[in-house]
Amino acid sequence: MRSRREFITSAAVGAAFSSAASGAPGSKPNIVYIHSHDSGRYLQPYGHAVPTPNLQRLAGEGMLFRRAFSAAPTCSPSRASLLSGQCAHSNGMLGLAHRGFSMTDYRRHIVHTLRAAGYESTLAGLQHVAAKPETIGYDRILRPKTTSAVDVAPGAVEFLDARPKQPFFLDTGFFETHREFHKPTAAEDARFIQPPTPIADTPQTRLDVAGFHASARVLDEGVGRVLDALARNGYAENTIVISTTDHGVSFPLMKCNLEDFGWGVSLIVRGPGEFRGGRVCDAMVSQLDVLPTLCEIIGIEKPAWYQGRSLMPVLRGAQKEINDEIFAEVNYHASYEPKRAVRTQRYKYIRRFGGRPTPVLPNIDDSLSKSLWLEYGWRNQQLPEESLYDLIFDPTEQNNLVTDAPSHEVLADMRERMDRWMRRTNDPLLRGPVPAPHGAKVNDPDGVSPKEPTITIA
Repeated sequence: MRSRREFITSAAVGAAFSSAASGAPGSKPNIVYIHSHDSGRYLQPYGHAVPTPNLQRLAGEGMLFRRAFSAAPTCSPSRASLLSGQCAHSNGMLGLAHRGFSMTDYRRHIVHTLRAAGYESTLAGLQHVAAKPETIGYDRILRPKTTSAVDVAPGAVEFLDARPKQPFFLDTGFFETHREFHKPTAAEDARFIQPPTPIADTPQTRLDVAGFHASARVLDEGVGRVLDALARNGYAENTIVISTTDHGVSFPLMKCNLEDFGWGVSLIVRGPGEFRGGRVCDAMVSQLDVLPTLCEIIGIEKPAWYQGRSLMPVLRGAQKEINDEIFAEVNYHASYEPKRAVRTQRYKYIRRFGGRPTPVLPNIDDSLSKSLWLEYGWRNQQLPEESLYDLIFDPTEQNNLVTDAPSHEVLADMRERMDRWMRRTNDPLLRGPVPAPHGAKVNDPDGVSPKEPTITIA
């Protein structure tokens, strides 16, 4: 709990932030949360040859976080963690909402905290935090024909063009860049595309990645329509725009994995004050830090259950880092695959639980790239129970240092960091395998595809 003095300082910062933007003393900034599916950092603002000019425009006007990470690189757990301020095993979202998993208490979703501060909330498109969006508690739910940016963006634009009451929270979720990808056009010519690390460069993987590029184009067009509507209606100066995604792209060793390929996410924030000017932040941040930052900006008390930290000390230059360690987890995706990770600026430690030595293939979406890996024996690849990587000398996480004698002191430190976090957050893995809830649908981990018949938990 912060002291009264700390809270007053925070409130003063928030008031100054919003007043400078709107010209109205004490008014609060609007918040537009734009999120994509399965995009990682494989986008133009992060230096990749994936044309996304509107996201690039947003980064050029706002703040780009180079080292942002999901709290749980699977779809629903990631979103629930960001929107509740709690890691997945604390908020209860251990698997996918459409497969029978849910948060323990939806009153901890950000819309309820913001409502108490005078905000009205609107959902436009994908949410993937509850089986039914009504469960969450939005004031208004728009119902587009699909959750593609093609259909979601027009509804968000119509909402903004109607000049809604302020302050508002607009949750704009796009299905892109989830599979199945959009069909490539001449602009996404597979002959001239480079697959992301760690995917081999072959004709079939280039064709696969061309589909991702096409989906990224559709995503970016949707982002552009929302940004244009904010500007056209005079909201751009008094609106915090948060653009992010849930986890890495849908390729082997990326989505649903705790290597940086799967854990790292895009995070771009544009708004008044510190979030202007095309700045870049290299501090290591978790998506759990987003809500504490919003609370400080708008001048409200941070809920007691939040597990992240406000980014404002870093953005003001008072600190270089706010986190000397961050954590992530996987429990269920299509199948059960319990694993945990801790990361510092230099080192990464991953622990796999349950004793399974081979990949859980249903947790990777079917694709041309997956088929290539299967063709070359991926199913029988042996996975270590523990992994330790030096991210300075081994940024692609290929050289496991667990058995490296000079690294034993680092290994002991990283193990202890993970153990402390698991105890502090009452991780259910401490008590053994984590059961799925009654009625949940899961795949056999010995299967190959998430499209195979599921098992319903009795």
